[in-house]
Amino acid sequence: MKALQVNQTDHHICEIIDLAQPIPESGEVLVKISYSSLNYKDALALTEKGGVIRSYPTTPGIDLAGTVVKSCAPEFKAGDLVFATGYELGVSRNGGYSEYQVVPAKWLFSLPEKLSLKEVMGFGTAGLTAALCIAELTRKVTPEQPVLVTGATGGVGSLAVALLRALGYEKISIISRKEKASALLEPVCEIYTPENFLAESKPLNRQLFAGVVDTVGGELLAKILPHVSYGGVVTACGNAGGIKLTTTVLPFILRGVTLAGIDSVNATTVQRKTAWDLLAQHKDSLSQLPLQEISLEEVPTVAQSLLSGTHSGRTIVKVEGE
Repeated sequence: MKALQVNQTDHHICEIIDLAQPIPESGEVLVKISYSSLNYKDALALTEKGGVIRSYPTTPGIDLAGTVVKSCAPEFKAGDLVFATGYELGVSRNGGYSEYQVVPAKWLFSLPEKLSLKEVMGFGTAGLTAALCIAELTRKVTPEQPVLVTGATGGVGSLAVALLRALGYEKISIISRKEKASALLEPVCEIYTPENFLAESKPLNRQLFAGVVDTVGGELLAKILPHVSYGGVVTACGNAGGIKLTTTVLPFILRGVTLAGIDSVNATTVQRKTAWDLLAQHKDSLSQLPLQEISLEEVPTVAQSLLSGTHSGRTIVKVEGE
């Protein structure tokens, strides 16, 4: 089979190679992969200092969707359409950038009735993360209240905006540096750049947003917290802006703000099913996004654009041959 493999010996190697087809053991399933997707974590995995892959050589790809070829688990049988996101795929276990892959049955889900293999990868980990954020946010924030999405032209951010729209939220603002952000995500109430917030230093500031989906983290998140309204909620799901959070306790103890961490890697089965039900219900939101399809050979090049900040929307990786 063909696979994209990353290795580190005396130097970093990222290349398409031919590998023997893996053999499933008890509790595992062999999947013929039709599609994967490209996420920020995948792009990091392709770099020498990405800090994502646990051991080498490894096939990256934290998402995959395809058809069961052989099952050594009672939950699935040959011919079933399945998909997987997160867990240890593409990190400590070979992932979706290959024509076939062995996956633990407990990581696999049957394809939702309303979604195709291509559509489920159009959402992928980004969609799952966005849906988990929205599920948390909508517990406390109503559609008539103002919300903010950071990194809004990326995969998670753009899907979060689309889902909020689908659920009737109209007062949506975004943070993006991209000049074409308004064209990519219209209609939004207001478009901010990070600089609108980074220069501020007050521990509490104007109450602008009842809810925030933050995909960036770091200093930007610290500067947004003082602008969250009383009783508001911030869902934090990314660290592209850094892992440190230097702030005060005042938004939490004087305004009752909730900072909710969102983890899509090890989300529970119940959380995942709820999120995928939401995505399947609003699958038309996917058509609102910039969406491109690439080959396995194109992954390294497109990954560079994602890391450099010039990439927008979602990228699907077509793995199966014609």
